Amino acid sequence: MDRKKFIQHIAGSSFGLMTSVPFVPAKKVRKNAGGRTREKSNDYYMSARAPLKSQHYTALPIGNIQPRGWLLEQLRKQKKGLTGNLDSLYSEVVGPNNGWLGGGGDGWERGPYWLDGLVPLAYILDDQDLKDKAQQWIEWSLNNQLEDGYFGPEPFEEPPEPVRGVQRGNRRDWWPKMVMLKVLKQYYMATSDERVLDLMTRYFRYQLDHLPERPLGHWSFWGNRRGGDNLMMVYWLYNHTGDRFLLELGDLIHKQTFDWTGIFGKGKMARLNPVPRLHTVNIAMGLKEPVIYYQRTHNVDDIRAVKDGLADLGNIHGFVTGLYGADENLHGNNPTQGTEFCTVVEMMYSFEQMTRITGDTYFADYLEKVAFNALPTQHDEEYERRQYFQQTNQVQISDHSRNFFNDANAQLCYGVLNGYPCCTTNMHQGWPKLVQNLWYATSDNGLAAMIYSSSKVSAKVGGGTEITIIEETDYPFDDTVKFNIKSPEPVSFPLELRIPGWASEASIRVNGRDWKQVEQNSGQMVVVDRKWSDGDTVSLEMPMEVQVSRWVENSAGVERGPLVFALKIGETWEQKQPPEENWRIQHPYYEVYTADPWNYGLTKKTVENRDFKVVYDDKQKGNYPWNLNNVPLKMTAKAKKIDEWKLYDHSAGPLPVSGQHRYGQGNNSDAEAEEVVLVPYGATTLRISQFPVVS
Repeated sequence: MDRKKFIQHIAGSSFGLMTSVPFVPAKKVRKNAGGRTREKSNDYYMSARAPLKSQHYTALPIGNIQPRGWLLEQLRKQKKGLTGNLDSLYSEVVGPNNGWLGGGGDGWERGPYWLDGLVPLAYILDDQDLKDKAQQWIEWSLNNQLEDGYFGPEPFEEPPEPVRGVQRGNRRDWWPKMVMLKVLKQYYMATSDERVLDLMTRYFRYQLDHLPERPLGHWSFWGNRRGGDNLMMVYWLYNHTGDRFLLELGDLIHKQTFDWTGIFGKGKMARLNPVPRLHTVNIAMGLKEPVIYYQRTHNVDDIRAVKDGLADLGNIHGFVTGLYGADENLHGNNPTQGTEFCTVVEMMYSFEQMTRITGDTYFADYLEKVAFNALPTQHDEEYERRQYFQQTNQVQISDHSRNFFNDANAQLCYGVLNGYPCCTTNMHQGWPKLVQNLWYATSDNGLAAMIYSSSKVSAKVGGGTEITIIEETDYPFDDTVKFNIKSPEPVSFPLELRIPGWASEASIRVNGRDWKQVEQNSGQMVVVDRKWSDGDTVSLEMPMEVQVSRWVENSAGVERGPLVFALKIGETWEQKQPPEENWRIQHPYYEVYTADPWNYGLTKKTVENRDFKVVYDDKQKGNYPWNLNNVPLKMTAKAKKIDEWKLYDHSAGPLPVSGQHRYGQGNNSDAEAEEVVLVPYGATTLRISQFPVVS
């Protein structure tokens, strides 16, 4: 009889108003010849080295996971759009004069930011043109390291004349190097170029020598706030080389990094001023720092602190999408507050790291929510423009002032450089890194399907057999995932499948026969451990029920599986020329308007009975889904217009309090309810996604 087992994790079923979700570590153990248990590590892919905590999952080399379907099309759009052409569209900064190419131009974060998405995109697509673009930057870093270990743009002997649009920053600043280290790590994961390990070893010795006198925050506070990225790379190198000085350096970096454990833990974030001076992207990046250091401490309080912080962040500043209000600094949970694009991709990256380290599906659920809702809407369909801020309730996109802490440069509009260029260079990492986290190698020489999307993975399993699994699905729109095993010989290995926190029940079939009914065990990894043969199939079905979550002013969010649903609103895009008096914008950009009514509240009966009719259009399967024309899934619901709810400051006005008034057309609560159409949030440009509830 095949061995069947469950690895239990605790995860929340909703990201609405939350209580803290505990962390229960799930140890994987096996018996050795003496009968004692010991933690395992993967025999073929890099795992943690003692005394660091054993990781539950191991990243596969870049290129081993190949996207299929709409996700592959998304990466191709990136190549044709901004990712593949940013050196032409933004040549004054990421062109040949960049400091990371030895030039006298920008020597700070923007070039490395771009490469952080370009490198994985190039190797996932196996695209030589993109590889060549990236290689010149990589070669410059590898070939121009100083004898003392410093790498990166060298400081100017004399300050240069300022150049409009170029943010040179301090060339000695620790922060930009943290991004370039991530770039080099990905390059190594694709090529195994040993020069990367040598550069990092020499640079980290340089850091150990110089950080005591010039700490992470010496040149800018960014290094202090984002030290977790530096620490992550130190531990990655230690797992490769075992150099003990890296553990000492890691302790020093953690000590010099902003105390994210203290901010997130023990309810401190809930006790802070409602609008504390915490920068949105720093928070998104800081989320992972306690979990990264947990590898050193083995103290689960480090992980609990992050979950406490996420719960407080959701309650005080959170939106139905998993994002939070922070139009630069934290700014509350009004759904017309903005969220920066850098926040979206950095949150995803943090959740990817935390999922891999802890094995906790709570973080994977959160990752999917952000990736399948917030990410696709903040760039246009062809990946040629992006918003600096997005709004959860967004009914007009225009170059007008709004209630943002930082409100300049047409930040809500779709353009190349609107707002600030950090997002133009940092946005590229989102989709390629999601591909890298669809699958993991497990500590017992198996494979784990963590984030579901059509894909193909090749890896060594069991005793060393290289197998391929083809994943077929229309997830997140459909609830069925099928896996096809391709193997040159029969091989025993565990295949782990994630059951999301929202799935109240799930079923698994192996070769068409029921394997086990998975009931009331949401938020876990189910392990199918058996001998596999070529042609075997596994089918996972996770019925998606419509759920209603509650938010600010008791507004209602409509969710199904990982998807948030929003009111379908017609769009009229209007191109605008960059204003002469504002040189920052530079490129034509788009405002978006609608003639459709948007001021609807869902009826109380609809919400209480979850009376939503779900329609799945098989004819749209296989098309690029993130637009109103192609989206394969929609639902209908009853709603009433709220005449009193109008535009205010070019945004949806103050959200009416649900359940406190009898809204309806002309204040007549007996007015006929209308049928409205809801579509996935990620396919919208204009939308209402947090609805008042009316009688």
